[in-house]
Amino acid sequence: MQDADREVFEAAARWVAAGSSAWLYTVVRTWGSSPRPLGSMLALREDGRMAGSVSGGCIEDDLVDRLLSQGPPSMRPSTVEYGLSADEAHRFGLPCGGTMRLACETLGAHSGLDSLLGSLCDGQLMRRTLDMRSGAVTLARVHAHTDADAFSFDGERLATVHGPAWRLLLIGAGQLSEYVALMALPLGYAVTVCDPREHYLDDWRVPGVACVRTMPDDTVLAMRPDARMAVIALTHDPKLDDLALMEALMTPAFFVGAIGSRRNSAARRERLQLFGVTGSALDALRAPVGIFLGGSTPPEIALSIVADLTARRNRVPVGGLLDVEAGKAIV
Repeated sequence: MQDADREVFEAAARWVAAGSSAWLYTVVRTWGSSPRPLGSMLALREDGRMAGSVSGGCIEDDLVDRLLSQGPPSMRPSTVEYGLSADEAHRFGLPCGGTMRLACETLGAHSGLDSLLGSLCDGQLMRRTLDMRSGAVTLARVHAHTDADAFSFDGERLATVHGPAWRLLLIGAGQLSEYVALMALPLGYAVTVCDPREHYLDDWRVPGVACVRTMPDDTVLAMRPDARMAVIALTHDPKLDDLALMEALMTPAFFVGAIGSRRNSAARRERLQLFGVTGSALDALRAPVGIFLGGSTPPEIALSIVADLTARRNRVPVGGLLDVEAGKAIV
């Protein structure tokens, strides 16, 4: 699986290569509530076929109607607004009187789609900049990603960032790791699976994941976790998990977690304290990892882990009965 942006670009590139006319719409500004965030994209083909989304469906339908009834948009980049009145906001499903502005560009050989897709396939993080006056597109590799440079639009230039902006290190190459990786890839994570045990990585089945056989603590040190990286231990083996967790908890990683029962998690915390992990560093450990959903199968556990990861990434507090430890205590 891959992230939604890449799916849009791949569809658009196929259409352009086949000789079809196509346009790319990007959400560049919102007022009030909006069903889709800034940078959301929709590719539209001349026959009304679409890839991606910019709303719950109503705006997409209107863009198709405009194309088929009024003809193609201008060759030069332009903008279109929705939700300027209460009636229009209601018609297009924009809650609370929300308003949305879209940038529209005509796609072609000048759009850099093939070069962009080649870089994304290589796992690179790329910035795509559109000149709204000329339609020219420039591509640049992003080495250090921050929220501030992910998206910008000043009326003259539209800059969007695409590719794996987040990193996820999974300790252990078991079935659970496969399900977690499958869910994390379309969420924009560059996923690495580390397992030094013999044969565990031999039958790894998830494409697009980097696999390493080095010791987990060495892997953590080599990857130098930052505030856009998560580390999750999934082996149940203290010899593999504990040292990796110890190293990860001493970094700015936004999420560090480990699977295990409440008893095993308590024992792990005691062991980590012996290694000198105390205070806020130890408090940051998510163990047992996951949001309590009541499931017990590997896909259900993976879903709870990725939900926990997503909540933390979006800075949504997770606690009380939503926490795995607290939830299990009442079941």
